[in-house]
Amino acid sequence: MTIKEVSEKYNISQDTLRYYERVGMIPPVTRTAGGIRDYQECDLGWVELAICMRSAGLAVESMIEYVRLYQEGNATIPARLQLLEEQRRILEEQKAQIEETIKRLDYKISRYQAAVETGKLTWD
Repeated sequence: MTIKEVSEKYNISQDTLRYYERVGMIPPVTRTAGGIRDYQECDLGWVELAICMRSAGLAVESMIEYVRLYQEGNATIPARLQLLEEQRRILEEQKAQIEETIKRLDYKISRYQAAVETGKLTWD
């Protein structure tokens, strides 16, 4: 796939794809004999991972480190596992904070719904 096709498929800019590759968030993309990016399935897998991790808030530096470890081979499997487990722990903390915020909002919403029905707000 061309960079344009990948950009359209994942709804991200071509500049973002180039950036991911340039900084090492994804390994170097397969190229044609003429040097044009020619995304293969394995390249798309890396793009999908980068998009997923970034949308979850994973730091660029963590993604770069993960790719670097991957490229070093199987000896880095424990380090990759540790990195992924740490990112999961961070996401679980964020999830707990979001759930607490949702509970607080649900409470506030219920108070305002009651106020709409009764015409007055008993507490805020």
